[in-house]
Amino acid sequence: MTTDQTKTFDLSASFKAYDVRGIVGQSITAEIVEAVGAAFVDVLDLAGQTVLVGGDMRPSSPEFAKAFANGAAARGANVQLLDLISTDELYYACGALNAAGATFTASHNPAEYNGIKMAKAGAVPISSETGLKEIQARAEEYLNTGTIPAAGTTGLIGVHDVLKGYAEYLRTLVDLRGSRPLKVVVDAGNGMAGLTTPAVLGDALLPKLPLDIVPLYFELDGSFPNHPANPLEPENLRDLQAAVVEHGADIGLAFDGDADRCFVIDEKGDPVSPSAITGMVARREIARAQGLGEATPTIIHNLLTSRAVPELVARHGGRAVRTRVGHSFIKADMAAEGAVFGGEHSAHFYFRDFWNADTGMLAAMHVLAALGEQQGPLSELGREYEPYRSSGEINSEIEDKAAAVERVRQDFDSEDVEVDHLDGSTFIAADGSYWFNLRPSNTEPFLRLNVEATDTATMERVRDRVLALVRG
Repeated sequence: MTTDQTKTFDLSASFKAYDVRGIVGQSITAEIVEAVGAAFVDVLDLAGQTVLVGGDMRPSSPEFAKAFANGAAARGANVQLLDLISTDELYYACGALNAAGATFTASHNPAEYNGIKMAKAGAVPISSETGLKEIQARAEEYLNTGTIPAAGTTGLIGVHDVLKGYAEYLRTLVDLRGSRPLKVVVDAGNGMAGLTTPAVLGDALLPKLPLDIVPLYFELDGSFPNHPANPLEPENLRDLQAAVVEHGADIGLAFDGDADRCFVIDEKGDPVSPSAITGMVARREIARAQGLGEATPTIIHNLLTSRAVPELVARHGGRAVRTRVGHSFIKADMAAEGAVFGGEHSAHFYFRDFWNADTGMLAAMHVLAALGEQQGPLSELGREYEPYRSSGEINSEIEDKAAAVERVRQDFDSEDVEVDHLDGSTFIAADGSYWFNLRPSNTEPFLRLNVEATDTATMERVRDRVLALVRG
């Protein structure tokens, strides 16, 4: 951002912990993006190498992708423009082509936002701890001097379509050809799933599968005319829930704007929790890895997923590893532990066979396969994986978050409760009847509460007691 007096650029408003995100025309402009493209090549030492650049359906994405490409080429990288892509398509391309890349997306943020997600070759994530701060500093340097110096050899800019390769690759990981016929309603929310769903699950590019796809909001439109592309918010699932019931469908799938997250609705129109999906996919991935000779496959789950997940993993001969919330932690742990699969309560699902990256589409394919290989409805299948009752995430706007947590700690001090501090504070009842986590937001004045219990009455009692203390 600049001021008229100094014309100094400070990009800290848009450079976050894991990506770049800002308001178009203010904290993210073509000029800024071109400098970031140049800095990306410098910091990762990519001169003479291939850099992949794509973007989502937001109106500013094509202009930004070209600006990034120009900056990267000026510093000597050869750029392949991937055109319209989902975020997991970028990860596929970075993995399959073994090249670093960037995509323009602001995920589920409103229409006025855009941003950049970047990855190294092999889809290795870039965060503030692994190069993002250095990219920011170098980009600011270029913006403040007003010039990007040309490299000895300017790179070439070409075009590369990865959609068919992405679709073919996903179909090698989950074979849906033998599924019983399923009617599937997909709400793309006017986001990138409107492009990837026909390619992967439909017959736009590949032979037809035994799936009858009912499309909802497949038109790519970054103004999001129907509802925000954020399925984490229950009101954004209402159209999908109604359509599943109306069409007598077997399942509903909702994707966020850049299609890296997937939410699932059963045939009754009820959500299947991301923890249940984590358990369902974990069971399949454990069995597959064991079939290939892996004795004790590792599954990663964050500390807010249901405790049904580690219980299921142990029951099926796997090893569960609990981690903090956040994709950079999960991806790092996936790599460090050699994990076959990882799941988060926020519907991010990570796969070793997908370069440890998250992909909503591959998770959806696993759920379709699990549903399609048995005769019962999804509501019954999902119940196996949801033995506990959960509050979901509840935000309280609190200025002194530490004092609120301390009030809760003192109140529960007299009870047989263990507290751990892996991420926020998790209170675990010794008798196993409940646990809850209080976690301060890093970016907002919120204290986030998640409660899980063996029954609804206990969950509600603990939830109401903690909220009264927090908000008191």
